[in-house]
Amino acid sequence: MTEHTVLGPDAVVAYLGLGSSLGDRIQNLRDALRRLENLGPGVRIVAVSPVYESPHLGLKPEDAQQFPPHLNGAVKVETRLSPRDLLARVQAVEEAGGRQRSVRWGPRTIDVDILLYDDLTLDRADLKLPHPGIAERAFVVRPLADIAPDLQLPDGRAVEDLLQSETIRGQQIARVESHELLL
Repeated sequence: MTEHTVLGPDAVVAYLGLGSSLGDRIQNLRDALRRLENLGPGVRIVAVSPVYESPHLGLKPEDAQQFPPHLNGAVKVETRLSPRDLLARVQAVEEAGGRQRSVRWGPRTIDVDILLYDDLTLDRADLKLPHPGIAERAFVVRPLADIAPDLQLPDGRAVEDLLQSETIRGQQIARVESHELLL
């Protein structure tokens, strides 16, 4: 998946997932995009998906009724940051957006996840790549397919093929036509 980038030959392509379920959800997503590039050098946004709404995915099935729905999108970035430095950047974006980590898988103002970092596979306590569950979540797969239809996961599965899986097709997700994220 390595591509030549505007940031130079040492830059890689990474994909991020953004989500928000509290407050002005669309503004939270827009603000996160601005902060992503403005918190320091080494990250450039290349593409942003349309916005999708889906029920809350929690630890328990009843969480979808208990918590508000999420707006989600995906972002393609070029970065010179290492995976850990990129993680620190996205966590700073979340913190600046008022992210509270009081309830595991609970509602949040902003959530930014590293979905893929080049073709790297990593399994550390603080960072797993590709992001676990990526292939089982319509709110991740659909936006990824919008910005990178030919994308393949490090294990060789194509994002376009994942869209056709029963797991993804069985999930409720709707494009929010009135909201677009702009670069």
